[in-house]
Amino acid sequence: MSGVPASAAGGHHRAAAAARPAGLWNIANILTMIRLLLVPGFVLLMLHNGGYDPAWRSFAWAAFAIAMITDLFDGHLARRYNLVTNFGKIADPIADKAIMGAALICLSALSDLPWWVTGVILFREIGITLMRFWVIKHGVIPASRGGKMKTLAQGIAVGMYILALTGPLATLRFWVMAVAVGLTVLTGLDYVRQAIVLRRAGLAAERESVG
Repeated sequence: MSGVPASAAGGHHRAAAAARPAGLWNIANILTMIRLLLVPGFVLLMLHNGGYDPAWRSFAWAAFAIAMITDLFDGHLARRYNLVTNFGKIADPIADKAIMGAALICLSALSDLPWWVTGVILFREIGITLMRFWVIKHGVIPASRGGKMKTLAQGIAVGMYILALTGPLATLRFWVMAVAVGLTVLTGLDYVRQAIVLRRAGLAAERESVG
């Protein structure tokens, strides 16, 4: 027996694990890599046989759904088990934008979704990503409830458009997409406001420290 309480020993093990830098090949990064690899696969499935075959559209939906599900877990696992790496910081947002952007562009190219909808969503997503780099030295803006609702609404709406739906479900997906676009714009504007406030506060703190 070591004479050390089990809880204390467990705490030492967790502290040691936290002190060790995470390697590239961890579960969080592997999920991100899978999501990146799913992008070209999704595009091939989506556009196969002209892009209007219901069976192939179902396969494309499955690839899209898997990508969205892995997005829910990789970031959580990285933070929960101290698996955050520089690769993950860069690849995770790229994978997020890549699968959503590929789906939107395919849908618009097939005339299933107006190009302005694709433009609004991609402009917001790319713009916010660039803005994160603009303010990153001053702090990080945490994910809001509205942002999480936006992501959920986009995923559901795009997923419904990928499937070859008809009748009432086709009408429903229009309204789900309308909600997604509304949340996209509103949360984007809120993020810009928060970024400006954060940058101003950071610059003010820098001036005070210099003074």
